Amino acid sequence: MTTLTKLLPAPVIDETVRLLTGNYVFPEMAQQLAGLLRRRLAEGAYDVDDAEELSRRVTADLQSVNGDRHLRLKHHADPVSPERGAATRDAMRRDFDTSLGGVPRVELLDGGVAVVELAPMLFPLEWTAEPLSAALTLASRAQALIVDLRANRGGDPDTVAFVCSYLLDERTHLNTMHWRGGERSEQSWSLPHVPGARFGGTKPLYVLSSGTTFSAAEELAYDLQQLGRAVVVGERTRGGAHPCQGWTVHPHLEATVPVGRAVNPVSGANWEGVGVQPDVPCTAADSLDRAHALALARLAS
Repeated sequence: MTTLTKLLPAPVIDETVRLLTGNYVFPEMAQQLAGLLRRRLAEGAYDVDDAEELSRRVTADLQSVNGDRHLRLKHHADPVSPERGAATRDAMRRDFDTSLGGVPRVELLDGGVAVVELAPMLFPLEWTAEPLSAALTLASRAQALIVDLRANRGGDPDTVAFVCSYLLDERTHLNTMHWRGGERSEQSWSLPHVPGARFGGTKPLYVLSSGTTFSAAEELAYDLQQLGRAVVVGERTRGGAHPCQGWTVHPHLEATVPVGRAVNPVSGANWEGVGVQPDVPCTAADSLDRAHALALARLAS
């Protein structure tokens, strides 16, 4: 599906600058980036008639100063709703409907080791609680568990807390989100009760990561790693720790702007720009076999 809506770069940049300066978690950085976008517009750097090309150029500039990978002008091939957040939500819904609700794989390996793959996203909890609960309850009987996040590109922090709740025994502080200006913060905790059965907080747990693991999927790996609950096996993740919101600025373009920053209660830091560092580094392709071998060795001891 295509649209004949003419692309006028100036209104897109103006609206992106307005959203950036009004919402970006780092106000001083927002002003610096706004100046950059305005200067680039005046120089003719955005004089293109293709929305996808404009998205590439603007995103490169937005990420050129502090490397924030959540800060983007995102292209959508199909026209998207002007409603706030609708572009991302509609794309997520299509992925949800074609991925068994975000749990495309549950498998039992040799030695009583279960694998639960969460992909391509950690969808909003109101959508995904049922399939997640079913998968994690099924895996609760395993002797060891491998959570595969290699193809997971992020999602909902509430869903992170929901998954962690099956992997811990007690209500636990996982993360704190600090919103723009530092005037408001919001703590994330695991739940005191879950539907179904918990895998619990003592049996061996491994998390698989890749260079494409991003955002909320990184939080899941990072939270469990910092708590000493899981061993992360695989590659360093992409490094995006800022929760963001999206606004449609053209029928094919969405500005995504981080509105907060994460602070882990154990490390006092996060994974922004550096990624989650694996405890056992290896290629993503080898990580499942490596984690399985580690689980079998741990169970044997």
